[in-house]
Amino acid sequence: MSKCRLECRSKQQREEKQLEASVDSLISRVAHLKSALHSFIYKLENEFERLEWPSVLDNFALVSGQLNTINKLLRNEKTPSFRNQVIIPLELSPDRDDELAKLTEQRVPVFSHEIVPDHLRTKPDPEVEEQEKQLSAEAARIGPEVAQKQIQTLNKLCSNLLEKLNNPRDDRDPETAAMRQNKPSFNPADTMALVGAVAFGKGLSKCRPPGPVAPGHPGQGPMMSGGPTLQQVTIGGASGQPGGKMPSSIKTNIKSASGHPYNR
Repeated sequence: MSKCRLECRSKQQREEKQLEASVDSLISRVAHLKSALHSFIYKLENEFERLEWPSVLDNFALVSGQLNTINKLLRNEKTPSFRNQVIIPLELSPDRDDELAKLTEQRVPVFSHEIVPDHLRTKPDPEVEEQEKQLSAEAARIGPEVAQKQIQTLNKLCSNLLEKLNNPRDDRDPETAAMRQNKPSFNPADTMALVGAVAFGKGLSKCRPPGPVAPGHPGQGPMMSGGPTLQQVTIGGASGQPGGKMPSSIKTNIKSASGHPYNR
């Protein structure tokens, strides 16, 4: 009996040491993961203006690698099954525990009856657990063929979206690009009207305020009367041009305005 007790006690001690080593290793891995998450959150909150997408992907890859390392550690043959270990709170108190607050970085200041069910929970919340059951039931109802078709449709949509994002807009829609290049940026009719108004005064109305007009002034006559009038204006030319190619004067008909808009 004594030999059997010694062997059992020795085995129990080995298991306890192995458990302590596994817990220490797990705590170290979790600390590295916590540091990576803290650094990533700090960058997202304080360096988001100059943070680039490749840097975000690197941080995601780092966190993902550390999670995989923890999973490998838990699945290792030498790691004892933590499912068989039961944690029982030996003391509950509504008073503040400074040592507990220091260990948890001020996240858990007290270890009371209200906090224990959340921190020592080994299963998801009832609502989350119910949602997982519903998703599992829906996945079980879908056959392999239907699931494969949905996967192919989703992959096709993702491929088309990536192709549209990677290609320029002109390559993505050549018809729209051709129409954009061939579409004139001006109205020819408006351009001709503007040229005619500037060069020949076409479409402009000549309005003069009421009052006496000096004799011989161009525009002399009933400018403010009811109907438009035609007057001849003589523009002195260069009579001294050799060869007589340019006339000495040019006669132009100017159509006056029908009336001042503010004349009563």
